[in-house]
Amino acid sequence: MSEAAVDTQGAPVHRADPGLFVRADESGGQAKLDLVVQSMHCAGCMRRIERALGELDGVSFARANLSTKRVAVKWDPARLQPAAIVEKLASIGFEAVPFDSKLIGMLDESEGRKLLRAMGVAGFAAANVMLLSVSVWSGLVSDMEPETRALFYWISALIALPAIAYAAQPFYRSAYAALRKRQMNMDVPISLAVTLATGMSIVQTVVNAEHVYFDASITLLFFLLIGRYLDVQARNRACSAAQNLLGLRAMAATVVDADGAQRSMPIEALEPGMRVAVAAGARMPADGVVAIGISDVDTSLVTGESLPEPVRPGAHVFAGTLNLTAPMQVTVTARDEHSLLSEIVRLMEAAEQGRSAYVRIADRAARIYAPSVHVMALATVLFWLAMGSSFVTALTNAIAVLIVTCPCALGLAVPVVQVVATGRLLKRGILLKAADGLERLAEVDTIVFDKTGTLTLGRPSLVDSPVATPDLAIAAALARSSRHPLARALVESVGAKPLPVLDDLREEPGHGLEGRLGDEVIRLGNREWVEVGEGASIQHGGSELWLRRGTGKPVCFRFMDKLRPDAVEAIRELKIRGFAIELLSGDREPAARAAADALGIAVWRAGARPDAKIARLKELAAQGRKVLMVGDGLNDAPALRVAHVSMSPADASDVSQTAADFIFQGAKLGAVIEAIEVARKSRRLVFENFALALAYNAVAIPLAFAGFVTPLIAAVAMSTSSITVTLNSLRLSRTAREVNE
Repeated sequence: MSEAAVDTQGAPVHRADPGLFVRADESGGQAKLDLVVQSMHCAGCMRRIERALGELDGVSFARANLSTKRVAVKWDPARLQPAAIVEKLASIGFEAVPFDSKLIGMLDESEGRKLLRAMGVAGFAAANVMLLSVSVWSGLVSDMEPETRALFYWISALIALPAIAYAAQPFYRSAYAALRKRQMNMDVPISLAVTLATGMSIVQTVVNAEHVYFDASITLLFFLLIGRYLDVQARNRACSAAQNLLGLRAMAATVVDADGAQRSMPIEALEPGMRVAVAAGARMPADGVVAIGISDVDTSLVTGESLPEPVRPGAHVFAGTLNLTAPMQVTVTARDEHSLLSEIVRLMEAAEQGRSAYVRIADRAARIYAPSVHVMALATVLFWLAMGSSFVTALTNAIAVLIVTCPCALGLAVPVVQVVATGRLLKRGILLKAADGLERLAEVDTIVFDKTGTLTLGRPSLVDSPVATPDLAIAAALARSSRHPLARALVESVGAKPLPVLDDLREEPGHGLEGRLGDEVIRLGNREWVEVGEGASIQHGGSELWLRRGTGKPVCFRFMDKLRPDAVEAIRELKIRGFAIELLSGDREPAARAAADALGIAVWRAGARPDAKIARLKELAAQGRKVLMVGDGLNDAPALRVAHVSMSPADASDVSQTAADFIFQGAKLGAVIEAIEVARKSRRLVFENFALALAYNAVAIPLAFAGFVTPLIAAVAMSTSSITVTLNSLRLSRTAREVNE
């Protein structure tokens, strides 16, 4: 179906039919394809790719990601074939291959090796040419003969010219591909600068002039290659968190046939209903249900919790989670592309491929680069000629301008921050879905919480009731035949204790359960079913079940939906940080009041229907508030859409997760604090990167124009600015706080 080849630059190229990698878009009616474009090096490349794909009939979405070298495209399959997309990119000088997780690492490694070889050649040549240059510089102030100086210059040429021809290939090939398509990119002025400096040096050597610039040419390439290599390595560190997640997948699965025979199979070939064996220490190959075995599973990928989760037959497990203690057999419930891990990857890719307002600003700034830099270089030549300087001086200053004006730092200012932030949030169990979610979250000043399933765990549990052990055991024995949430909570409360066996079990929908223990009729259910009579109303804000044994006195079991483990601490921390906190709950007033009192939330509302929640959010927006809505239920989905930004827990309804901008895993609300902190630090780092890039250009361009910057110094300055911006962005990965500690 596919094969790996090698392109003209020595990089492996995937020759697969792009149609094989097309998948249906979740929005329906469209196809989606992810491509890898290794020759994409700058913001200008991103703009050209997106503009060219946008010109194709049927394309509705095209996003290039500089940090991951990937391009996501959505189109109408009835109007466009996938091969046309690849051909369009080739027509503007970019060779694109379908994204394949097994190939992408090889492509990145190949690019790094090429740059490292070129850097080694340039560094060796630069060191030797510089030694000769130092000798010449010393001779210029002593008694070196012109013939000796000429010999040193010719030796420098013999060393530098082959090294330049080899080391400059990454820049020359990229520039040639752009010019051949009548396009411009950032490698064009770099190639032009190297060519001019080298050509001028050859002429100066032939005429035995006093100064040549072989040392500047080869050292310029050396520093440019250092910058590009470090940039590649830094971007690989900050590379797509979604791509890194694919490494959590098992490579193959051991399928157990009906006759008990076992065989190995690629995980892509697994189908629902198959049974797979999972050894202790192995990762789950697919989403499924435990069929045989009891073990502990590291579910931190799914829940964000560091403690392993015990599983037994009937428990759900997910692809990528780690089986820790004992072998199991799992019945597959979803194909690989429909697994939870694949869904997380798609959510992460959607967030990384998006274009935020900050990125659009950087794109607009980089867009004017190509024409303006050449205009400035030409203006430099004309200015110095008009000032009476020699053509060599004017050309040298123009070369410095060509080099120093490269806007690589500006192009990297936002994408690297976004990728690092997305990966950092994922490690904390927080999925970013919206491209501009971090920007909006950083502006929040008010947080509105739903109660059930958001501030609470959404699961009722038995609270301290005056119940004798026999009554609790009998109630649990009756309750285990029901799937009602309160019945299940009752069963969980007794753990593994032995329970009596009841006869004649039956369930009356909407009322309760009935069974027989010997000659005694047992009923468990609401007060009407158990015939409690008009007793005191519920005051604890929770739910209740009543048990009656024969004609004995009814016994009450009380249940509460427990707060999330760190809810009190999280709300207190948010209030300390200056956020206004509100509770909007659709639950009964006693339950809402109990939760608000326990958490110290002064502004709360019970019985809030979806329209009431929307009305309150609009009211806050009218007051100029930037509201973060955190909710999980179907009734919260409209409010999540209306809010300035929204979050939803991972166990929320599908509709709420679709509506939310962020999804957080695990049982802790600290994820809300973590997301806000990362968003605010991301905004600060973006502004810092913009300031660094603009400050660099504001200082470097006038100095180069005025003749104070040589080509060598320009190369060092340009590379330093790009690396500085990238390293500044990577600070985010070291400063985010741990949520799950």
